[in-house]
Amino acid sequence: MRFNLRSAARYLAAFAVLNSAAFTESKAQTPKTYTSSEILLGLKKLNVLGSVLYIAAHPDDENTRLIAYLANERLLETGYLSCTRGDGGQNLIGPELREGLGVIRTQELLAARRTDGGQQFFTRANDFGFSKTPEETFRIWDKEQVLADMVWVIRQRRPDVLITRFPTDGRGGHGHHTASAILAAEAFDAAGDPKRFPEQLKYVQAWQPKRLFWNSGSFFVKPGENMDGYLKLDAGGYNPLLGQSYGEIAARSRSNHRSQGFGSAATRGEALEYFQPLKGTPAKTDLFEGIDQTWKRVSGGTAIENAVGELIRKYDASNPSASVAGLFKLNELVKQLLQAKQTPSKTPDVGATREQKMILIEKSREVQKLIAACLGLSITATAAEPLVVAGQKMSVAIVVLNRSQKEITLKRVSGFMTMFDTVMQKPLLTGKAISFTAGLTINKKVGTSQPYWLRLPSSVGMYQLPDSVLVAEIMSKSMSTSASSNGVPQKPSIQVSRNFLKPTRQELIGMPENESNASVLASMEVEGQQYSLYVPVLYKHTDPVLGELYQPLAVVPPVMVNLPPARSYVFADNKPKTVPVTLRAGRAGVSGNLALALPAGWKSEPATVPFTLANKDQELTVDFQVQPSATAASGHSELRATATVEGQKYSRGIQPIVYPHIPTQFLFPEAVSPLVKVDLKRRGQNVAYLMGAGDEVPDALRQIGYNVTMVNPLELTAANLKKFDALVVGIRAYNTVDRLKSQQPEILKYIEQGGNVIVQYVVARGTVLPEIGPYPMKLSSDRVTVEDAPVTFLKPQHPLLNFPNKITEQDFKGWVQEQGLYYPSSWDPKYQTIISSGDPGEKPKESAILVADYGKGHYIYTGLSLFRELPAGVPGAFRLITNMISYGKEKVQ
Repeated sequence: MRFNLRSAARYLAAFAVLNSAAFTESKAQTPKTYTSSEILLGLKKLNVLGSVLYIAAHPDDENTRLIAYLANERLLETGYLSCTRGDGGQNLIGPELREGLGVIRTQELLAARRTDGGQQFFTRANDFGFSKTPEETFRIWDKEQVLADMVWVIRQRRPDVLITRFPTDGRGGHGHHTASAILAAEAFDAAGDPKRFPEQLKYVQAWQPKRLFWNSGSFFVKPGENMDGYLKLDAGGYNPLLGQSYGEIAARSRSNHRSQGFGSAATRGEALEYFQPLKGTPAKTDLFEGIDQTWKRVSGGTAIENAVGELIRKYDASNPSASVAGLFKLNELVKQLLQAKQTPSKTPDVGATREQKMILIEKSREVQKLIAACLGLSITATAAEPLVVAGQKMSVAIVVLNRSQKEITLKRVSGFMTMFDTVMQKPLLTGKAISFTAGLTINKKVGTSQPYWLRLPSSVGMYQLPDSVLVAEIMSKSMSTSASSNGVPQKPSIQVSRNFLKPTRQELIGMPENESNASVLASMEVEGQQYSLYVPVLYKHTDPVLGELYQPLAVVPPVMVNLPPARSYVFADNKPKTVPVTLRAGRAGVSGNLALALPAGWKSEPATVPFTLANKDQELTVDFQVQPSATAASGHSELRATATVEGQKYSRGIQPIVYPHIPTQFLFPEAVSPLVKVDLKRRGQNVAYLMGAGDEVPDALRQIGYNVTMVNPLELTAANLKKFDALVVGIRAYNTVDRLKSQQPEILKYIEQGGNVIVQYVVARGTVLPEIGPYPMKLSSDRVTVEDAPVTFLKPQHPLLNFPNKITEQDFKGWVQEQGLYYPSSWDPKYQTIISSGDPGEKPKESAILVADYGKGHYIYTGLSLFRELPAGVPGAFRLITNMISYGKEKVQ
């Protein structure tokens, strides 16, 4: 079986290794600079060839302290494989759910790995929400496909040891947790079996890890459990080169999970980690016992080990550039071994030989990074704008700076993997930048910057990947200097060239994010040695508060078609509704026609609208009046907005995701909104809404005719609330709105005087006050995860089930992700229970809705997942929330 250099190109193109070129890793971050201590740590890591892969289910499941310890103390290549991207969770920092939340949590994981020194990988599993058992999980995930993805990452990364976060016996609580452990055990065996998933062997070889462990902890250990059979290590040490303990690094890493509210305090001192052996060769004292982590793993590697040792001994922290000559010699040794292994011979190129090639490529990549770090070399390529249309020319500002005393000649700068001659040949003088602009064009075949796992429709349990993704085909059109004083020719002679990076579906698996849409190659001569460096083209801007920020260059369609986010159009009668469609130009001079696609019998006025957008980023909003079919039955359908330009149809909008702790991301959602025809009556008109962690419920209430006023916590007084028919409290408000501690008496006073309060789910841990209602209740993590779990009406005649809408079993059909969450486990008898339901095999839960009279008014707590169902356009959810807001008004006709 051949060694596939194309697969290796994701880490370091083989031709680049042989010509002393380096790939940068960062695709959308502030360019990395290295301290002297970090360089020394990198030098030491060159002499460690071991690898470990940590496996769990979600973002935040990983043990950041252990990852920090393994990556920075043991100097191992340390990866975290998360089965999912966390799409099914809740969002503490904003309104994004599902795909948007998955993108946020992906970026939070990448930020965590940049902090703790690990690498990040994923499978195609879709986080469909809480699951109570692995059996349920595997009914929704394609188990064989997730296993194949896990095997692929293992074969690709070749870890010596696998570590799971969770046990296989269910103590992890979440069905996804247990499923990840079961899959890890199966993947341990399958990765080394060439008969399993043989299609992968076109790119990688079978690989058998030496051991599999479960990383236990105090929250898993049963009372009185004997831990004698566990290995243990102290991961709480201090790294003087980094100036931090691993507990401190771990806290900073974990605190990147802001969407989950996981800001963590640092720990210092001893921190024991326990490991239960599960598979593989036994070990008595250490996870890596008997595993060679030295250059003896590579035939001829002793010379490299000695060279690295000499570099470490001679390293001068005050003058890192003194190590550059030694690094070039080291890379020459690596190159010689790599070339020797690629020479055809009578001996088949199999087994360890291929493993050695991958090790050599990885180490060459590390050497190249260290050369740039020792030189203090800074190369940036920044686009003038954040968004570009494929086929359109963009201006890129390139700045090259040598901050060492070494003699460097800048020979050429070109588009990604293009080797045209710029006849530059200019010295990079210490501290004096060479700056110029380049005109680059991304080929028309390159698609939008939609995350690769969102380009095709997904199932509930799995993301579907395209056959391949053309992520770069760059054509460099022209160059000119920004300042002639830099000595760069005003109009250098260039030859246009093209190159491709087109990962196949197999090669996409595991990748945390898209490859860069555009990169620049700078070719230099460093004291007689040839050296090249790739850098991604990014967009840079300066925020007045946060300072200099970088984000990925995004490829957009010529026109973007945006509908209001997370909005359902709900028709309780046959009156038309306004549907605003906002067009945004991806380039100047876009003309076409805009129309809505509607179900049979539905109409829009106007039917078609011509448009012209003269300038890039210009926006135009068109209001359509949508008239439902007079004969349409209650139910759910959808509308789609489509713009036709030059015969091509476009129906994707643009959704920026902007938070200060991650690079700005862009999604390109389909311009589709639910249409809901529902038989609905309501009482009351004015609703006050207190936002908690963020949701789309207020807009859903407006859709059914309520006047919704967003109130801030200081406005929560009985006098102010008196003018409202109800106060609706958003999800997790009692976890996130600290002011509720002081305003709760006013809310109770409002209820006592005749008000109506509906509180949506509250997480059991971390409430801002002990009691969130007028009477005691104990919150829990109980939930009903089966969306269509049968519902029993405990009090069929209760007004909440009958006024103003008759609630039936049909109203609980078609729900998404889960029926409800964080139900109280106990409550005061003054609360009435209204419905009960439960997951298969479990006792039904009765606290999905608790209703209490208090004075002249009413209090309702509900764990029903209305925050998901209303934006999804579930008719029954609208009828339920209407009855809750109308509660107590049945006698006021």
